Amino acid sequence: MASSAPAAAKPIGLLPAPIRGRLRRRCLEPGTAAPAAAAPRLRVSASAASSDVPDFLSSNWLETRKRKACGPRLDFNAQEAVEYQLEALKYNDQPRQDYGIEVMYEFAGFDPFERSTYFGRQFDLGQFERFRRLFHHSSYRVLLGHKERQILSCLWVEENRYKQRVWVRGSRPEEEEIFQFSMVQRVGGLWDGYWLTESLINDGDAFSSGIAY
Repeated sequence: MASSAPAAAKPIGLLPAPIRGRLRRRCLEPGTAAPAAAAPRLRVSASAASSDVPDFLSSNWLETRKRKACGPRLDFNAQEAVEYQLEALKYNDQPRQDYGIEVMYEFAGFDPFERSTYFGRQFDLGQFERFRRLFHHSSYRVLLGHKERQILSCLWVEENRYKQRVWVRGSRPEEEEIFQFSMVQRVGGLWDGYWLTESLINDGDAFSSGIAY
């Protein structure tokens, strides 16, 4: 049942995750020091193209990539899975650049070989780089290194489907957005019992100014 009053998000520690096919290796704790296409292709605007997306690779990039991001855990319930992802985005660049986005990619429940509506519109998200750039080139970047967040409402759609709306205040002045997580618990197969993110949708038009992806 949806709740009307905002509630402060309860932080949980980021824990190691089991092996998954796309991005799995040894987990790192955030805070530890260490070295998609639209149906009609969207026009790239000047403002989007000039966004400060890190396009360079550090000298130790290959070595750090061997340590894969943590992902879904069988002992997470739906709320914990959402909180885990938000906490990773809050400390996005710890222990390495865009580690939080890697965690999000691990939780993403889309088929990498098909176009996905994970962000609301259809994108080809089979490559992590495309997924990463969408976070940097749109209003989703408010999630990266955000300063504050509150749960606005949550709803159990079905026994294995859960939605949560979250207000987020970013690190830049007057930067705030509302996002909706749609979580689904898989039944059967390799991911039986795991909560994965079906979609993460911004309340506004996240891609109104165009997107470089």
